[in-house]
Amino acid sequence: MKQQMHEVVVPGLGKPWELRKSDVPEAGAGQVLVRVHASGVCGTDVWITEGKLSFGIDFPMTLGHEGVGEVVAVGEGVTSRAVGDRVGLLTLQTGCGKCAWCQRAEPLDFVTAANCEWPVLTGMNVGGANADYIAISADATALLPDGLSYEHAAPLMCIGYTAWSGLRRATPQPGERIAVSGVGGMGHLAIQYAKASGFTTIAVTGSQDKQELARRLGADIVVSNGAELREAGGADVLLHTNSSNSAAADALQGVAPRGRVVLMGIGFDTFAVPNMPLLMNSIQILGSAHNGTKYLVEALQIAADGRVTPMVETYSKDRAAEAYQRTAEGKARFRTVITYA
Repeated sequence: MKQQMHEVVVPGLGKPWELRKSDVPEAGAGQVLVRVHASGVCGTDVWITEGKLSFGIDFPMTLGHEGVGEVVAVGEGVTSRAVGDRVGLLTLQTGCGKCAWCQRAEPLDFVTAANCEWPVLTGMNVGGANADYIAISADATALLPDGLSYEHAAPLMCIGYTAWSGLRRATPQPGERIAVSGVGGMGHLAIQYAKASGFTTIAVTGSQDKQELARRLGADIVVSNGAELREAGGADVLLHTNSSNSAAADALQGVAPRGRVVLMGIGFDTFAVPNMPLLMNSIQILGSAHNGTKYLVEALQIAADGRVTPMVETYSKDRAAEAYQRTAEGKARFRTVITYA
């Protein structure tokens, strides 16, 4: 009889998450078996549960793409990982390798996830990290630096990765000013990454209860909207981190000439902006998600060095449904993390 484990399952569309028993998977060729210690709950998990996003598999399903843990077994042919390694799990494990996009030998980033005919996405179209154990390609893991706890590493596997790589994508220059629109799961990390990089950092949030918190996170200036951002001197880079496109359009009022707007939060409303200000001021609008594993490695190390600290609420696996609900209702400060060890 196979060894049993617990996994958190979404039983159906819009249904509460459930803790169930299943068989512990085995590490196949090229894979490692990871004992999951922590897994963050992302907005994407909420949208999959609610049916706003679908990646081609049916319920019941096990989500979780912010998983971290310890390698407990290695499959045939694996030399890059060893038992005892502390690792984080990549969302995009691999492309299909056969479609026209993959034949271009593009990087394994979210552009590949969007254009490959059958990408392998942890917790989206294959089983995720909301379980005691997960078998995953060894190449789809990143070593965690010493000094970084599992609870703090988990959110960095997605929202921290996105925040840092978005900042890098904008290529800010010395003396430029960074604005972060939205002080939530991703935004509270983007503020810290911008400040840790030595930039004047401006938080844009209409939530009064988050304004003092934004200052504690490192924001030099806090404003409520785009008009106030403009009055405060504007920003050369705007990192938009939440799911409201209308908030991004409003904050654009405060973007300086030749500025860059980086959209990182998935939004379902229309992103409507006036033509003339963009054209005359040569403002760039960039879409950005996970832009390559090297940025994840950097993001993890910055946190391990103590320059960025995720704010997390931790929940044991038997309280996973509660962790999900906190995230779905927007009440978490700022990331719910489910622990499995």
